[in-house]
Amino acid sequence: MRAVFSKIGLIICVFSTSLVAGHGCSATEPRASAETAKTEAAEAVSSKVEGFGGGATIDIKPNSPADTVRAFYGHLREKRFREALFLTNLRPAIEGLTDSELKEFEVDFESIAKYVPAQIKINGEIVSGDNASVTAKLPNKDLDKEEIQEIKLRKNGDVWVILTVDESAEKKIKQEGKNYFRELRIETHQDEAREMLDRIAKAQMAFFALNQGLYGDMEALIKATFLPEDIRSSESTGYSYQVSLSADRKTYSASAVPAVYGKSGRLSFKVELDADSQAHLTSSDAGAGKAK
Repeated sequence: MRAVFSKIGLIICVFSTSLVAGHGCSATEPRASAETAKTEAAEAVSSKVEGFGGGATIDIKPNSPADTVRAFYGHLREKRFREALFLTNLRPAIEGLTDSELKEFEVDFESIAKYVPAQIKINGEIVSGDNASVTAKLPNKDLDKEEIQEIKLRKNGDVWVILTVDESAEKKIKQEGKNYFRELRIETHQDEAREMLDRIAKAQMAFFALNQGLYGDMEALIKATFLPEDIRSSESTGYSYQVSLSADRKTYSASAVPAVYGKSGRLSFKVELDADSQAHLTSSDAGAGKAK
């Protein structure tokens, strides 16, 4: 399953997996460096991650856009998620969260943080007024190799801010505040539940063809590598999945129910076969009473 926060530009923009149009990162060629103004706020952030980003190939000035990028990755790698997000335009979504509320999202953040390299190879910085771009070598969206990526920043007062979402999403974040991440998680889990039930239907077709016209239960589909192992748990998926077989294994149904209604999802999904053995997906808001 993909991390919830790959749904936005952040960590994310960081690894070029944003699904939001106009995110702040993209693959590009190295740019020349440029000196930027110093700010006390950025200097304080940089001091917390002194020494991180030792792979830089340019001279990084204190309080510069490149320094902000280095600080962001340092915080992220060390799992200081609040500090990391404060350096992005996602700050309005995080500053209202208590420590216990922020802890709800740690699984999602940690799934990305573990891929941050020990040294970030920053190799370019360009500043144009209150806008800047920094290029660095970072893991690609598949997390299987590093490539040169561009990170865009904007100067807010005396502080450089990493742009992780576009203007429309930023406006939505300011309106929803701390509820933004919760709604994003629900939306992401529901999208994944739809995709997983579609995957189950396709897995059953393949299993049926290879097993003399019989369908398989969830464990059989996992063993055949048609389904991922984390489908067994709702920890990362937010949903509880079930595959039910008829007594003769000639038909099946599959369902996905929010693990915690209103928190990990609101919609329940079901796949059933019609008279022609075609799979059909339906969804409904079952309410808290029917969700686990």
